[in-house]
Amino acid sequence: MRDTEVLGIGALDTEALPSFEARYTIPAVETIHDSQDEIRKKQQRVRELCAKHNAILLAHHYQRPEVQEVADAVADSLKLSQAAAKTNADVIVFCGVHFMAETAAILCPEKTVLLPDLRAGCSLAASITVEELRMWKAKLPDAVVVAYINTSAAVKAESDYCCTSANAAKVVRAIPADRPILFLPDKFLAYVVARQTQRSNIIAYPGYCHVHKTIRPEHVVEILKEHPDAELLLHPECGCVSSCMAKAADGTLPQERTFFLSTGGMLRHISDSPASEFAVGTELGILHQLKKSFPEKKFYPVNPDAVCAFMKTITLDRVLRSLETMSPRVTVPEEIARKARRAIERMLELA
Repeated sequence: MRDTEVLGIGALDTEALPSFEARYTIPAVETIHDSQDEIRKKQQRVRELCAKHNAILLAHHYQRPEVQEVADAVADSLKLSQAAAKTNADVIVFCGVHFMAETAAILCPEKTVLLPDLRAGCSLAASITVEELRMWKAKLPDAVVVAYINTSAAVKAESDYCCTSANAAKVVRAIPADRPILFLPDKFLAYVVARQTQRSNIIAYPGYCHVHKTIRPEHVVEILKEHPDAELLLHPECGCVSSCMAKAADGTLPQERTFFLSTGGMLRHISDSPASEFAVGTELGILHQLKKSFPEKKFYPVNPDAVCAFMKTITLDRVLRSLETMSPRVTVPEEIARKARRAIERMLELA
């Protein structure tokens, strides 16, 4: 099945869109020279400050290992959203990227939400603006808008449903089959969802994550040549997903050993799998949790250069500074938050 058979890509004038790369500047990845003893002391100070301020520290799987180690919860976007919604803490320190902190602020308007470094943006979220979404909606006013969580609060406010890679197919299945769906902004995830739900009326916005896009079919070929017995785990944002789904369907890739999973889904799958080797196609930060949780198993990155510099802007020093100064604080205007909350709560209901 080709892309054009499952996605209504032609419904959007993609030629009119500017270059997505022009919308953001990728920060340099800072090298940390702290000794293990210095790291432990900073982590202890983080814990002391969290206790002082009744703060919870949430970290995404792509964060630096030393930040993951001091977090109260390490998870994917869906689980972190759930943790934010349920916490009794007064302060949420979000070690992730800006849209994640915005989501927490929307769900918990009475709490202080901190993002230790405001440079922690997201190339995928930057690929669509609220003005572009409004123009798109005007062309197809009867369509249902499903926004990936990797979007700004303003875009969520113009959407009917929010989703993550963990529950995108479930969200789409909840929408009547005769309703066209505008799926944004990740074209690779849209393809995966269209295949999983067998819907031909999904219209995909052509956005992408600049890191996951670099995980290409040739990387998959090479890693499986080196490790032929490994199970292949690919994040749905990867640039190789349409090719790999087609190859799994025709037997070119071993269907019984090829899986398309969110980061949280990867952890759950590995826990249940009898396999001892895994080729992992996502940002390298997840390898810390995988090696920690499954020390008896081996993990090979499909692309060893898949590093998100935005995620790596958050360091222990910046977490400490954030807790000491109660800044930078992320807030969302009430009118936008009210509209966006509806789409986010629908996502959580379908978790």
